[in-house]
Amino acid sequence: MTLSKLIAATALASLAVVAVSANAADVEVRCEKRSNRSTASVDGSNLAGGQYRAVLKSGTRTARSPYDQTIGDEIEFDFASNPNDIAEGATAIPANFIVDGRVRGYLVNSSNQRVTPIVTANCRIRR
Repeated sequence: MTLSKLIAATALASLAVVAVSANAADVEVRCEKRSNRSTASVDGSNLAGGQYRAVLKSGTRTARSPYDQTIGDEIEFDFASNPNDIAEGATAIPANFIVDGRVRGYLVNSSNQRVTPIVTANCRIRR
């Protein structure tokens, strides 16, 4: 292979890697801990259309949302211990779900395959 062909092949491979990483699914995890309740959200973007569920972990505890459909390339999941939030569609978690002020969250597809990185969030602590 000539040097010019090698350079062209390397440039093409680099562009392909950039194109793939630009379309990678993203996840944002947020949480808040109060003395009498816990809340968290797991929001995904850059997703292929389909059904997904959120998995939320803290310490040894795990909560899973029901599957839901993307809207465009995005999806949002809420977790809460407050009965009003649960009545509005949040997935129920115990008030003491959040351990050490941190949670980890990610999304899985309908085949139960993880499609986003596992993201750790430090929770806002309110008294």
